[in-house]
Amino acid sequence: MESIRIEILNPTAKKLLKNLADLKLIKISDSSYRKNEFKRLLERLRAKSENTPSFEQIAEEVEAVRKARYEKEK
Repeated sequence: MESIRIEILNPTAKKLLKNLADLKLIKISDSSYRKNEFKRLLERLRAKSENTPSFEQIAEEVEAVRKARYEKEK
């Protein structure tokens, strides 16, 4: 299955897409569903982890990676 993001400029196009969905040729999903799906995945992974990193630990790691990247660019 392939996913693409479409910006609808004309209301007629939305009607055509709904017709294709009715024919079961495409599936229309709300973009907020994807965000929630990712959030649920993270929650499941964190629940299985014995030691979930704190926000401070994550921030320190991000800063270390940024510093290393910045030093390479010089």
